[in-house]
Amino acid sequence: MKFSEIIEILRAEVLYGEDLDRLEIERACGSDLMSDVLCQSMQGSLLLTGLTNPQVVRTAEMSEISAICFVRGKRPPVETLELARKNQLPLLICKFSMYLACGKLYAAGLLSCDET
Repeated sequence: MKFSEIIEILRAEVLYGEDLDRLEIERACGSDLMSDVLCQSMQGSLLLTGLTNPQVVRTAEMSEISAICFVRGKRPPVETLELARKNQLPLLICKFSMYLACGKLYAAGLLSCDET
């Protein structure tokens, strides 16, 4: 799914991102447990989370996640934004709960990270 479609579906605000028109997202995962994220194949995925600390970006980098969406309108601190820019990792904010955000993306055809 094109990243621009995800932005539209989630009515998301882009905090950081370059060349978003070319970005393709294959799957999505919702989690606040970064240990669970590290246990899954996440390459090319969107991570939806309520955590906003820099560790989320570090986890995304290790897991080859393509983008992060912060749910419930949560805004990350400056340290998280700076780390995302350094790693060229697109960041979004949506006002939906994690449950609704994941459901909207799944209903639009985006697969879950645990689906093959």
